[in-house]
Amino acid sequence: MRITSILLYKVHNIPYRYRGKYGIRKKPTMKDIFQFKMDLEREEANMLILRHPYLTLEQSSGHMSHLKEQRFPTLLTKFREDANAKFNRKVTIMDRLGHLKVTESWD
Repeated sequence: MRITSILLYKVHNIPYRYRGKYGIRKKPTMKDIFQFKMDLEREEANMLILRHPYLTLEQSSGHMSHLKEQRFPTLLTKFREDANAKFNRKVTIMDRLGHLKVTESWD
């Protein structure tokens, strides 16, 4: 009975150990510190690029318009057109009833 009271005195297996007001906080390791430093450097480099872009807005507008004509007939669109060719063709009444036409002359 004494061992049960000792084991039940404090809960040893807390599922949310690192959450909440009284949660246990992990101490940062050297790996965490280096990772945080690398994240800050990467963010600073990205912000520098965003603050000083290579092209102005006037230069960057329409700079790929000459490539749009070449981009549309891509391999994927050609494949889709070939795959859907029998479904996309126009079917007329003459195509449907063409097997009934035996001769051109009337009796």
